[in-house]
Amino acid sequence: MSKLLRTVALLLLLLLLGNLGWTWALIPSSLGGLSARRYDSIFSFGDSFADTGNNPVVFAENDVPDVVMRSPYGCTSFGRPTGRNSDGRLIIDFMAQHLGVPLVPPSLAYNGSFRRGANFAVGSATALDAAFFPPAKFPLNISLGVQLEWFESLKPSLCHTTQECEEFFGRSLFFVGEFGVNDYHFSFPTKSVQEIMLFVPDVIGTISTAIQRLMEHGATSFVVPGTIPSGCAPPILAMFSDDDPAAYNSTTGCLEDINRLGMHHNLLLQEALEKLRGKHPNTTIIYADLFGHIMDMVESPRKFGKHRSIVNFSLSELYSVGCWQKMVVILQGLKKMCLPSAAEGQGHFTAAMTVLTYVRSRLLVCSGMAST
Repeated sequence: MSKLLRTVALLLLLLLLGNLGWTWALIPSSLGGLSARRYDSIFSFGDSFADTGNNPVVFAENDVPDVVMRSPYGCTSFGRPTGRNSDGRLIIDFMAQHLGVPLVPPSLAYNGSFRRGANFAVGSATALDAAFFPPAKFPLNISLGVQLEWFESLKPSLCHTTQECEEFFGRSLFFVGEFGVNDYHFSFPTKSVQEIMLFVPDVIGTISTAIQRLMEHGATSFVVPGTIPSGCAPPILAMFSDDDPAAYNSTTGCLEDINRLGMHHNLLLQEALEKLRGKHPNTTIIYADLFGHIMDMVESPRKFGKHRSIVNFSLSELYSVGCWQKMVVILQGLKKMCLPSAAEGQGHFTAAMTVLTYVRSRLLVCSGMAST
């Protein structure tokens, strides 16, 4: 698509985002064209990039301090902390509003009906079960497999017969991920990147199996995000700094090997999703590219209103090992923010970054460039 057409499409999409009553999502059909599809509910599995409030419940049960229930979390959109790892809304919040469905409630912290959707995502969740990792405080017992068990426990309250469940979940959109980043982050202290590369296929296999398991319940529409460029994440840069300048990208300052790990994950994930599409031609499976959009922000910060990359902030001014959770990131280039969020400095999105990533991802989907 030409630069002009992409600009026009982006402007049109921004107008659509302002209309929160718009209930139709343009997604590529299984034949590669565009089709209109209406969804009545959203079900989400994942980690802190999708968690809308389960985090405080789980962390409290495990006696783990939780910074997301303090200011400035939640300050831009909700006026208070909500359990989200952001100062505002997450990508799944924008998607819910875009589709005209309620914000997806956290399954562990909500007492109402889940017929319009449920969010099983929990901050720090892994794809692989906790038993895979050496005994430690993290990861907690909140893996993708555990979240699927929560979903299956909830299912009888939503539908009963096979036909009823196929109809109900056939009108639902399923988010599966992001998964993988915590599997790798929790392994960095004890394994080399080369050793972690060896179990990436296990992570991808777990995600693929989960999608097929959801299909058996009647799900037909999926959004599956890839992982982020962790080598650019401030906490990773701080905790795993390298004395060798060659370890860093000379332009971005990101750790090269760790980003290659993310690219390897995303390549295998896309290959697995393509296989699933071949086996299940009547399903829609969209790969959401977080890596590429974030790298664009890192490489060209001025395009997005920043004078410097978040990577440069973290390396030169903000971080020292052992205290990164307490830091407040000061991002002067992002507008319309209250006290800037600590979230972006921990490797999470501020509301402003979420808007940029969401809009860019939706642009690819609406232009038919995203995978079906």
